[in-house]
Amino acid sequence: MMTAIAQPFVAPISPLVDIGVNLTDVRFAEDRADVIQRAFDIGIEQMILTGTSLTCSTESLNLAHDYPARLFSTAGCHPHHASEWDGEYEKALTQLWVDPACVAVGEAGLDFNRNFSTPAQQCEAFEAQLAQAAAHQLPMFVHEREAGETLAAMIRPWRDQIPGLVVHCFTGHREDLYRYLDLDLYIGLTGWICDERRGTHLQPLVQEIPEQRLMLETDAPYLMPRTQRPRPPKGRNEPACLPWVLAQLSQWTARDPVEWARLTTDNARRFFRLPR
Repeated sequence: MMTAIAQPFVAPISPLVDIGVNLTDVRFAEDRADVIQRAFDIGIEQMILTGTSLTCSTESLNLAHDYPARLFSTAGCHPHHASEWDGEYEKALTQLWVDPACVAVGEAGLDFNRNFSTPAQQCEAFEAQLAQAAAHQLPMFVHEREAGETLAAMIRPWRDQIPGLVVHCFTGHREDLYRYLDLDLYIGLTGWICDERRGTHLQPLVQEIPEQRLMLETDAPYLMPRTQRPRPPKGRNEPACLPWVLAQLSQWTARDPVEWARLTTDNARRFFRLPR
């Protein structure tokens, strides 16, 4: 029997698109089908499964094939895995990027906070994926931590050749936001905006993001919205928790959540070229 997820609204706010879900994560191994069904039941009509490595990208694409027109995937090399990048890795990803269910290159980018791969390795892998996004005419799902200036500088020469880029799980400050907006990038918001410990600096910033550049995501199983009551056991986030992100966005902008649901869904479908 499926466990219900508490919702912030009396009725489902539909439709919604979750643009970043790590559904192949081991924490979903025992109830993945139930997690997907819970999302559908509360109005998450479509989800983008995040590919962070070659293995993860392949698994995400295979799972997307099981739910045509509802689940889609990205394929890429996360900066944490950049040390693995070589010609064979790139060639294998190329086979995924041509699949219609793969709707973006990524998760790719730079992470100078943890540096699980060296900055030089990260830049090499990111530059190659920028080139592949341009070659395949796919948008990019971008990761950035403490590397905004370098990331923007690398994107700038490619920007006109790539259909679109979204900085997923945006957690930066005003200078970061406007650096990305100046490059006509999209912004993905997660449960970080629900975190009273580290997300309050985003409150004024969400009011400055143009409505046509904003999308919503859970980044599940990470970043469970801390505003959610009752909180799920073990703190595992899942796509059915996305309305809590929507609720916080609505509160901070004093704007109808139904309107935000429509706007962010339209943005996601346009950006990833999703069927309606």
